[in-house]
Amino acid sequence: MRRTNRPDVLDKRLLRPGRFDRQVYVALPDIRGREQILNVHLKKVPLGDDVKAKLIARGTPGFSGADLANLVNEAALFTARLNKRTVGMDELEKAKDKIMMGAERKSMVMQPKEKLNTAYHEAGHAIVGRLVPDHDPVYKVTIIPRGRALGVTMFLPEEDRYSLSRQGILSQICSLYGGRIAEEMTLGKEGVTTGASNDIQRATQLARNMVTKWGLSEKLGPLLYESEDADPFSGAQGQGAKGFSDETTAVIDSEIKEIIDTCYERANVILHDNRDILDAMANALMKYETIDSGQLDQLLAREDVSAPEGWDDQDRNSSGSDIDGNASAASADDQATVAESDLDADNSDVPGADEAPS
Repeated sequence: MRRTNRPDVLDKRLLRPGRFDRQVYVALPDIRGREQILNVHLKKVPLGDDVKAKLIARGTPGFSGADLANLVNEAALFTARLNKRTVGMDELEKAKDKIMMGAERKSMVMQPKEKLNTAYHEAGHAIVGRLVPDHDPVYKVTIIPRGRALGVTMFLPEEDRYSLSRQGILSQICSLYGGRIAEEMTLGKEGVTTGASNDIQRATQLARNMVTKWGLSEKLGPLLYESEDADPFSGAQGQGAKGFSDETTAVIDSEIKEIIDTCYERANVILHDNRDILDAMANALMKYETIDSGQLDQLLAREDVSAPEGWDDQDRNSSGSDIDGNASAASADDQATVAESDLDADNSDVPGADEAPS
């Protein structure tokens, strides 16, 4: 018996009848499987009365068994640092955020102008993602640096998903460009930063897959234009044997650009129509640094944002806002350049592959 995560690179001689000819595919666990796995690992730590494995399982789609074991272990570490005797839901939520969005880097010093630009960037992602149809709900938005990212907008599906609709993919592309458009609105075209580089890469790959793999192009129809047999170690994407003409290649490029341009304009209209919400959300992020879906609902209803649970005056003084807790929006030419890619924890460009931050 042997196991591998890369059956595509196995020597075919190993798979001949009589050898390793029987293959068992182990998929990621569904909500019931995650609950049962969590129950196994939670038995190893002292638990508080508020811990419910079913709630944790519902909020961890796409987690593997190893991810869930790591979640419980991280929660136990958070508990030990706080000198608590039992692991509660708060520690489990912190552990989930760390696994999904990366470890917080609160020691990283950001200039107020750069921090405000990050707030606008993440607010753009969240607002567009919240207002386009068939998009995963916003789970949390933060401008606390995590991993390699200066800020993170986390979208979390409400249930296990194994495929994506055309509308859902287009909505993802729209939300990916929300950050760059927010920068254009506040910094001007000459002040746009490199923070959207990862967003652009993912949006372009989604559009290309729509045209060449998933048959979602109106002009080209349900045909495969990209080889699935490309060498995974060559660094080339879909550069196998080319089975179509140069004219078809030009049509593919044209279709990809049309998808991107349409989604970009759609996101642009949404943010310009809701500029007041964009400013309010950036101010809220400067004040609280992290907001959740409930606070985003208040912003979209144009209501005052409530303070996060456990917020106190010490947190207020440690944040980068002014006395009233409102970050004053700097002028476009005052903003600093973000030289680091913004890595938003969103869904993968492969349908059904909801994953943690890259």
